[in-house]
Amino acid sequence: MKIAPLSGFPEWLPADRIVEQRLLDTLRETFELHGFSGIETRAVEPLEQLLRKGETSKEVYVLSRLQGEEGQKAELGLHFDLTVPLARYVLENAGKLDFPFKRYQIQKVWRGERPQDGRFREFIQADVDVVGADTLAFHHDIELPLVMVDALSKLPIPRVVVRASNRKVAQGFYEAIGIEDVEETLRIVDKLDKVGPDVVAELLAERVGASEEQARKALALADITGTDASVAESVLELGARSELLDEGLDELVRLIEGANDLIEGSLVADLRIARGLDYYTGSVFESTVIGHEDLGSVCSGGRYDALASDGKKTYPGVGLSIGVSRLLSRVIGSGLVQASRKVPTCVLVAVNDESERLSASRTAMALRQRGIPADVSPNSAKFGKQIRHADRRGIPYVWFSTDEGEQVKDIRSGEQVSADANTWSPPSEDLYPQLNGEA
Repeated sequence: MKIAPLSGFPEWLPADRIVEQRLLDTLRETFELHGFSGIETRAVEPLEQLLRKGETSKEVYVLSRLQGEEGQKAELGLHFDLTVPLARYVLENAGKLDFPFKRYQIQKVWRGERPQDGRFREFIQADVDVVGADTLAFHHDIELPLVMVDALSKLPIPRVVVRASNRKVAQGFYEAIGIEDVEETLRIVDKLDKVGPDVVAELLAERVGASEEQARKALALADITGTDASVAESVLELGARSELLDEGLDELVRLIEGANDLIEGSLVADLRIARGLDYYTGSVFESTVIGHEDLGSVCSGGRYDALASDGKKTYPGVGLSIGVSRLLSRVIGSGLVQASRKVPTCVLVAVNDESERLSASRTAMALRQRGIPADVSPNSAKFGKQIRHADRRGIPYVWFSTDEGEQVKDIRSGEQVSADANTWSPPSEDLYPQLNGEA
């Protein structure tokens, strides 16, 4: 019986899984270098909480079997991002957390959307957030994108461009030119890269009643980019002014100049970024891979002044999320990133005949105890066949027991030398699988 794969639920082959694990390890290590603590939250949340931000129920996988308190059915759904679980986690544990709370979370999420290139129904996200209690200093807006710049720069992928804007700039500008429905305007402008300026102008006229002049100015705002204070000057040249706009421009310039002062060329101001989700209140970020812009944003996020509230205290935050599975689908699918071998094994210990398997296992155990990944040949076929077994998997070394003693062979070069399992070590680059582009 032929088994058809389920669309939108990626499963990697062993060599590709090595790539995935290496990328996840790099992200985790980098987040911890920047002072973030790892957490993991449950896979399910109450449906009413998942939908409170306005997401549509058709995107949520609903579980109806689990019971709530007092025998009442509690509709639960699989979380479709890691922000809603974070908000609930903060509220439940506020008395035990130290604020500002810096957390990273690398976990699977589920979203019932139509699978397509880079979009899945089950996928991994990697989030970093800083959450404050009542207040959160602006310098965290500068800190967070730099964490992602650092993390993404360590991955063996093309350079990622992180672009930033500020919701206050867009909202202040739209209000200043007389557009009343700011939220819908933000959603429409967020489609600019997908549908183009002509369609956006039509949608602005149809849905928010924008005049031709208002639509022209909205599109002119979206065309502004830069890496310093000239961005603010370009906005003000469009003739709109408001207190909120001035506040947003001040924050945007501080963000761009502050980030680029710490890591040169790290951030680009791009006022095309709108981020359609309405809980963003200040800085917003999107990131694209150079040469793979068609993949869309692989890292996005922003500032939200009300991540959660218990009625007495409000918890603002700023965070970004990497779409790990989206990124992997491109780098693996296009062959941009490959592992040097299919398995973690560095050494295959050959078996002369089955009566000597125990001895071979002892050798493998001695190597493992010294941190060298080793496996024992599954059979005692001729040495040539055992070497081919290693070669097919990319295992670089085969260990032999001969009349002259223990020997290890580099099957790539053919070099064979005497060795002792208690002292021999491979070159560091052979110890574990390498990804192309790694040193």
